Amino acid sequence: MNAVIISVLVMIVLSLLKVNVVLAILFAGLTAGLVAGLNLNETLELLISGMGGQAETALSYILLGVFAMMIAYSGITGVLVKRLIKVLKGKRGFLLMTIAGIACLSQNAVPVHIAFIPILIPPLLQLFDRMRVDRRGVAAALTFGLKAPYVMLPLGYGFIFHNIISTEMSANGMELAVGEIWRAMLAPGIGMIVGLLIAVFITYRKPKDSKVTNQENQENAAVSNEEAQFKRKHIFTLFAIVIALVVQLLTESLIFGALTGIIIMFMLTVIPFTKGDEMVNDGIKMMGMIAFVMLIASGFSTVLQETGAVDALVTSAIATGGEANLLTAAIMLLVGLLITMGIGTSFGTIPILAALFVPFALTIGYSPLATAALIGTAGAMGDAGSPASDSTLGPTSGLNADGGHHHIWDTCVPTFLHYNIPLFIFGLLAVMIF
Repeated sequence: MNAVIISVLVMIVLSLLKVNVVLAILFAGLTAGLVAGLNLNETLELLISGMGGQAETALSYILLGVFAMMIAYSGITGVLVKRLIKVLKGKRGFLLMTIAGIACLSQNAVPVHIAFIPILIPPLLQLFDRMRVDRRGVAAALTFGLKAPYVMLPLGYGFIFHNIISTEMSANGMELAVGEIWRAMLAPGIGMIVGLLIAVFITYRKPKDSKVTNQENQENAAVSNEEAQFKRKHIFTLFAIVIALVVQLLTESLIFGALTGIIIMFMLTVIPFTKGDEMVNDGIKMMGMIAFVMLIASGFSTVLQETGAVDALVTSAIATGGEANLLTAAIMLLVGLLITMGIGTSFGTIPILAALFVPFALTIGYSPLATAALIGTAGAMGDAGSPASDSTLGPTSGLNADGGHHHIWDTCVPTFLHYNIPLFIFGLLAVMIF
């Protein structure tokens, strides 16, 4: 049995049994090394050496958490919630589709990726509870917005994703212009739209009470009513948010953006210097877990790749197929699902899959568009639903700010079912069409 298959199954089973996701990924990484023939010490050294691959992302998450807590402390969240309650009362479906739309903009128009979640979502938790919104639906809406735009549109992060597909295909002997990739990925993207509509208007349509206690909700309501008037410090807070965004876009760094926002909040006395320790502690409490999951996931990814388990899995899967038919395409997509579930990133999976899929596609006669659909869909599958993916970690970081949301059962399982299944079906359709 391949190390990727066994280790990913270990991670999934442990996660579903509600074992902490950090421990689940750690055990999965150790399992991968042992199955690949390494001893425990060698596996652990390889895993630790790979953790640095996400160090910048982890620090970004921590600083974003601190900035988000400062924004919440300013009281602007109370103003936001009070006004939204009046506008959106009884319109759960509209609220979820609006959140999905905002998340979509984070991938192209304002390419901040998940940076907006810890700032936007925690203040809305009280609103979700009052409207009895099922937070699993919110998670599905957020993950859609973080994923679907880069899958189907060559804009922002989507251009990067499509460019990686085109470049890696070319590097392995099959030419396809970046401007043509969207044609191959349009059907999988439509599949994700179908998944979103099912999640919002069917699966999670019914009202659902939050896990947070009534006492906590009443306390939050009292705070928001107390701070519901727009004040000068709220103007300063909005200024800090805008400047932080501008700095992030200019420097292409979440760290510089978040750090700028934090400094401005202190300089404009929105946050007293005496509250500095409290803000940092609360920010780490909210985002520290997510940051460490990204570190340990990077180590797991390194173990999978350095042991050759990924290459072996793809090679054996290709050998199982023999010609360009539905079964071969299905096997290749399922391989992509397993690899991305383990590595945790669509972007990092594409070069691996292209190096092995393209020569095989040339041999059996897949067209460039069909090959692009295979590589792109196989790379995207598993990102939604993976415990180690920022497409799931991001939504959880916001929705679990009050402890009322479970990463695996409330984010990973719903997004896996609603997006990987349609990606698989519509990806097969795209391959057959082209």
